[in-house]
Amino acid sequence: MRKTLLIIGTTLTTIGFMTNVHAAEGPQGLYSADAILDANAYQSSNQQERVGDVEDILLDDDMRVQALVIETGATLGMGGREIVVNNDHYRLETSSENAGDTEHRVIIDATADELEQMPEYNASWWNETRQQAREAWEATQEGAESAWQRTREGAEQAADTIEESIRGNE
Repeated sequence: MRKTLLIIGTTLTTIGFMTNVHAAEGPQGLYSADAILDANAYQSSNQQERVGDVEDILLDDDMRVQALVIETGATLGMGGREIVVNNDHYRLETSSENAGDTEHRVIIDATADELEQMPEYNASWWNETRQQAREAWEATQEGAESAWQRTREGAEQAADTIEESIRGNE
């Protein structure tokens, strides 16, 4: 269901992934969301044991990747737990297979205990995160308006001072 919505934009530019991409042949420059969905995920401490797969890719308002949703512990698509892994906790490894197909692997920089502590991707997490983002945006907007107001007031005061100085010299 969420995959279908994301597949609308099947390609992602390097803006979101470049900080987290390590490729044997070098950066691709353009990444397919469809190819990254269902990529296997591994712990950095044990890259042979799969911990899950990419279920979703979360983007911000500027369409930059902010996090991946990893489904862990699922057996035949049932019984898994979806966790949110922020950009600073994973890297994307990309390699080409013999047939020229690109394979992606997500390496998560977390222990098993840290994986258990990562937030679960559910409606509660989504609503809370959206509210936090909205509050951060409003605070940024208020700060920018306040800075603009102070700059405008300072410019008006400087203009008044210059005008008074010119009148005093006449």
